[in-house]
Amino acid sequence: MKAILALEDGRYFEGESFGAEGERMGEVVFNTGMTGYQEVLTDPSYKGQIVVMTYPLIGNYGVNDNDSESRSLWLEGFAINELSRRASNYRSAGDLDSYLRKHGVPGIQGIDTRALTRHIREAGAMRAVLSTGETDPQKLVARAKESPGLVGRDLVSEVTSPVPYDLGQRKQPIVAVLDFGVKFSILRLLHEAGCHVKILNAASTADDIVRLNPDGVLLSNGPGDPAAVTYAIETVRNLIGLKTMPLFGICLGHQLMGLALGGKTYKLKFGHHGSNHPVKDLATGKIHITVQNHGFCVDENTLDINEIEVTHMNLYDGTLEGIRHRSLPIFSVQFHPEAGPGPHDARSLFSCFIEQIKKSQEEKKQQR
Repeated sequence: MKAILALEDGRYFEGESFGAEGERMGEVVFNTGMTGYQEVLTDPSYKGQIVVMTYPLIGNYGVNDNDSESRSLWLEGFAINELSRRASNYRSAGDLDSYLRKHGVPGIQGIDTRALTRHIREAGAMRAVLSTGETDPQKLVARAKESPGLVGRDLVSEVTSPVPYDLGQRKQPIVAVLDFGVKFSILRLLHEAGCHVKILNAASTADDIVRLNPDGVLLSNGPGDPAAVTYAIETVRNLIGLKTMPLFGICLGHQLMGLALGGKTYKLKFGHHGSNHPVKDLATGKIHITVQNHGFCVDENTLDINEIEVTHMNLYDGTLEGIRHRSLPIFSVQFHPEAGPGPHDARSLFSCFIEQIKKSQEEKKQQR
């Protein structure tokens, strides 16, 4: 079946449909990862987006029950150059085509993904429509122009867990995770570090969190415009006001931290999506190869340098990748230290968070 991916600027790509039939709208972005397509598909941060994979052959190792990063698929559509005709891997439990069809996500293959990626890099991420039904590209371009973008949209409320739940029954430390679209890898690494993890709905207030008496709070990744998630910004601001609660922000959590500290965010031209982004640790000079998935960024020029220290910088475009408060036990990074998929260069940040929690616990004991 024919499929068309039409962009709001009038350019369109004709290919072959796979996955579910139908029509979906979203912002089209490209991901440079060579593997990990199942993790991409199940990452809630892609809510509201149509993802283009730059690696040409996708689906060759199938899908399985262990590589999902959330309870569902969240992206609006999937665009690739070639769908593998066979899935060969000892862990494979199914093929990509059936997987997308099962979850209602349309895909398009047989398009020039290199040309599409270059176009996005030059013109920027833009609204698009992926359709397996409409055959008139101009009608689809018109629909793309009328579709909502990401700016000003709160997508967190659509991906957060509706009810709180626990992971592990260990006594200490207790880490509350504000679920803005958290990846399972984050929860797994916290649990493996010995934490009793309590996952909370994104609308939870600071009072809700304090009542749980956690030893630390993790602000998770998630989709959309951080400035639109006003309730979460207020919660983070109130948690910072406690002055003793260790906080660790990842991706959207980092952006919300920046906003709560008085900074501002802006939309990147085409975002950072992939598993091979170099980030410099300014304290050590070490370069981490990181996993990225975001379309917005904290403007470091809007932060109070007397209170906030910039800790990490993106070596592709010089954008802000990490901050730390100079006197309070809080820090955040724009990249994904849990990877899933990707290199594990930055996983030590979870150990830093645990150490900060232990230090805070000792200080509380001494004060008693």
